[in-house]
This record gives sequence, C-alpha cells and structure tokens, in this order.
Amino acid sequence: MEPMSSLSREFLYVYVEGATGHEAVELAFTAPDVKPVADDWHSAEWEPPQPDGADAKILVGPGENAVTLPAGTYQAWVRVTAVDETPVLPAGLVPIT
Repeated sequence: MEPMSSLSREFLYVYVEGATGHEAVELAFTAPDVKPVADDWHSAEWEPPQPDGADAKILVGPGENAVTLPAGTYQAWVRVTAVDETPVLPAGLVPIT
C-alpha cells in the first residue's frame, strides 16, 4: 500500500475476493507478523460490490470515528463474517509516515 501521512484522514481500502458486500466486515492493524486479538478489530464498511468481490473500507487518521495510527508500519487484517465462514485474511503492510 502507498504510505499515508499520520496527519491525513482518509479511507483505506482492502479488496476481498468473493465478498458480496452484505457480510459483516472488520479491519485490524497490528505490528508486522503479529496476529490480531479481539481488541484490535474495528468495524468497516463495504464499497458497492464488483462481480468477483468488494472493497472493505475504514477511515484512518486523526479525529472521531477513525482509526488513529501513529507513524510506523502496520499489518492490515480483514475479517469477514458470513453465514458459514469467518475468514481472517492478511491484507498487506500499511506504512504511516
């Protein structure tokens, strides 16, 4: 992912192949190579679905209703809760400058 400024407030998008956009979706940010725990998860939203999946999005940056990440590099994770499955997927590194 492209670096984000710690001063910026913007949506971060994670594409999930096979998502319909109707499942519950959450994102977590951890240190690289660290698995998320219960308190790491943040509710996310879906962009309109595409034929083969959908983008999950979450607001990152300073201020209310956003995930504030100090400067550093984070592992992003996405968790999709469907009827029969709950995949937890690594979603790449997020550099915050």
